[in-house]
Amino acid sequence: MNNKEIASAFKLLGRLMELHDENEFYAKSYTNVAFKIDRLEQPLEGLPLDELDKIEGIGKGIAAKIMELNETNNLEELQLLLEKTPEGVAKMMTIKGIGPKKAGMIWKEMGIETIGELLYACNENRLVSVKGFGEKTQAAIKKVIEFTISNTGKFHYAALENICNFIIEGFKKQGVDLISAVGEMRRQCEVVNRIDILLSANYNKLSFQFLEDMGFSPKEGEMGIIINSDGVKVKLHFAPKSMYHALLVELTGNDAHFQMLKEIIGTEWDENRNSEEEIYTSIGLDFVPPPMREGKYELEMAKNHHIPKLLVDTDIKGILHAHSTHSDGLKSLEIMATKCKELGYEYLGITDHSQTAFYANGLKPERVLEQHLEITELNKKLAPFTIFKGIESDILGDGSLDYTDDILASFDFIIASIHSNLKMTEEKATSRLIAAIQNPYTTILGHPTGRLILAREGYPIDHRKVIDACAKHKVVIELNANPFRLDLDWRWIQYAKEQDVLISINPDAHSLEGLLDVRFGVMAAQKGGLTNTFTFNHFSKEEMEKYFIQRKSGIR
Repeated sequence: MNNKEIASAFKLLGRLMELHDENEFYAKSYTNVAFKIDRLEQPLEGLPLDELDKIEGIGKGIAAKIMELNETNNLEELQLLLEKTPEGVAKMMTIKGIGPKKAGMIWKEMGIETIGELLYACNENRLVSVKGFGEKTQAAIKKVIEFTISNTGKFHYAALENICNFIIEGFKKQGVDLISAVGEMRRQCEVVNRIDILLSANYNKLSFQFLEDMGFSPKEGEMGIIINSDGVKVKLHFAPKSMYHALLVELTGNDAHFQMLKEIIGTEWDENRNSEEEIYTSIGLDFVPPPMREGKYELEMAKNHHIPKLLVDTDIKGILHAHSTHSDGLKSLEIMATKCKELGYEYLGITDHSQTAFYANGLKPERVLEQHLEITELNKKLAPFTIFKGIESDILGDGSLDYTDDILASFDFIIASIHSNLKMTEEKATSRLIAAIQNPYTTILGHPTGRLILAREGYPIDHRKVIDACAKHKVVIELNANPFRLDLDWRWIQYAKEQDVLISINPDAHSLEGLLDVRFGVMAAQKGGLTNTFTFNHFSKEEMEKYFIQRKSGIR
């Protein structure tokens, strides 16, 4: 091992010892040794023990460990500590502003074990109230994490949307009228590897200065690919006007969709069409909306003329998952409700966290009563806009909800979600969810798998059993619209529709900006072929009020 690798091993050993509250003296010693080794000019690789222990700052104990590293590429003591440390926690300590002590607090006190989960916690403003942190520290950590994630080459759709639109507008200003996003961006994929843009223009007459101003530069050896300092890749595809719409079809759908389409078309592929609609209808198919072109069931639906009229933003009549300062939201209940009203919604179902979610300032029963009294007064003030009394109740380990029945009965509706003890087998997770679904007070099942896109996969569940249980007990399933979640996964929407299960597009908003995430939920829903008929919060205020009353009366 070279000196840098040896120094890194000792630095990590010292940090892990501090993280696990082991011998503080040795922890500092290993950190200091790492600093010295990193600056040594003399290579340590291959040196015998009697020469190593003569080097200033390196005694017999450290020399023995260097020998172990050189001979085995490992340290047994380090390996033992790594085995009892989640990989993500070890990575946290590489983030500027997070040392072993802070990483330990994040892990042990907040239950956060990955960098992605930490980013999500920053977005929910959870670090601000933790001792040793603060708003500035949280913002700095968030910025570093976002940069780290961007270097993986994968991005949330929401992170690239504005960049994509800005590039398209930049070319439109130069007179390009045939231009569109294609590929993953146009299909509204939850994870995007690259921005693809199709345009009909003379390459030599275009100015790329605005791209350079954004930090983009050509990728050597790859025509049409430009990349910026944050790792965002953009591929420009050029087409003559006569072939533009044919290429729009070809480049929008994934490989499976286009190959299936070519099989239907056969040898009669006519590239000179005036629109995408014309290409599909000319071969007897319904037009397939771009988000659905994933090579699954959409072309069979198009053959049978069953492509639905997809849900759109304006179909959503109200918000049913949002948090206020009563728990871990950034704004008061009145401000959140007023913003919903300004956005044109008819109602807000406020769903602050329940009492077990202590990390999110969950509501004890007496605080539930206080909030309900506030809602009653606000409803008088904001009428005809209505605030419904909801809660996001934690699903406890045995599948029960987080309050006694008398408290549960005081709410208009309840979202039941898992937030703790996430390491479960499929059998355990499924049975835990189904137990909550069977509870007569559960109205909506919240983010069913608990996934955080690009952060954690979520616990495994048997989706069919969970959806079937929701169908049996008339429980709505949430499609959490936060671009980090988008859970229920759109791939299960068709099955939910087949079972007559309603989907609620919920922003899970912790801020005013979070309310705008509804549109990302609608985008994901479009990929799954969701219509307003199967969308719970397409209900008007009066319909929702009637639904809640009928459901509660059925419990009594």
